[in-house]
Amino acid sequence: MQQKDWLIALLVVTAWGFNFVVIHWGLEELPPLLLGALRFLLVAIPAVFFIRPPKLPLRWLLAYGFTISFLQFALLFSAMQLGMPAGLASLVLQAQSIFTLLFALVFLGEAFRMRQLIALLIAAGGLWLLASQSGDSNMTLIGFVLTITAAAAWGAGNIINRRIGQLGNVNLISLVVWAGLIPPLPFFAASWFIEGPELILNSLSAMTWQSAAVLFYLAAIATLFGYGSWAWLLKHHPASTIAPLTLLVPVFGLFSAWLFLDEQLNSVQFAGILLVMAGLLVNSFGDRLHPARVLKFISSR
Repeated sequence: MQQKDWLIALLVVTAWGFNFVVIHWGLEELPPLLLGALRFLLVAIPAVFFIRPPKLPLRWLLAYGFTISFLQFALLFSAMQLGMPAGLASLVLQAQSIFTLLFALVFLGEAFRMRQLIALLIAAGGLWLLASQSGDSNMTLIGFVLTITAAAAWGAGNIINRRIGQLGNVNLISLVVWAGLIPPLPFFAASWFIEGPELILNSLSAMTWQSAAVLFYLAAIATLFGYGSWAWLLKHHPASTIAPLTLLVPVFGLFSAWLFLDEQLNSVQFAGILLVMAGLLVNSFGDRLHPARVLKFISSR
């Protein structure tokens, strides 16, 4: 890749990592379900007036918007409201890759490779270590469980996205924008029944520049810029080059949470983080670490 393309990729993963700190700031003034509703309202409007709808059946658009956009972020925002630290959320959410493997096995009939099974076991061990620290640290068990469930929703959305990809050349920006019309309604409905009309009205009337900046970041930077740039990179470069860069998202997430929110980790959490990252690395690069390939590489030097 050219230096310009590397810079774009770095900006995207940095924006996605810092996104968790921004969510934390947003939850200081807005309840989680209302925050999600406003985010996707701004993602879709006014963009839908300038971008053509994607060429795919309505049921797939609804499925994508409900899983990746509504379920994932309703659970994630609620998890962070209920005690999931921003930095750890950025890491635990990457369990979506594990759920994607499992759902592909169950619903698509894809077979596990040995490296994928090893990666799953390593990452699951790391997640178990992190879960064991709930109550003994600044992370709550309900926050952890909701974040894992959000990762499962993302994984389900990945399977739906794979099905959408089989339908033809679907424009990703068009998909993200038009799917953004779907979650505001369930978000507003859930906010009305769970958070209550009084809290909604009070939160909207008390909004400050902080909430406005958060919503702008979540809609324009994390969603439209992030997904748009990522789609452009995937179009011009092999997925094997671009996809592994998402491993940097929890790195930037943990670092920015430490820098801006003063989030600290104990030794067991740190060990869990290392195991999860090791599992993700094995899943992404395991084939390149096959003994035969390593020997071939050494003999060619």
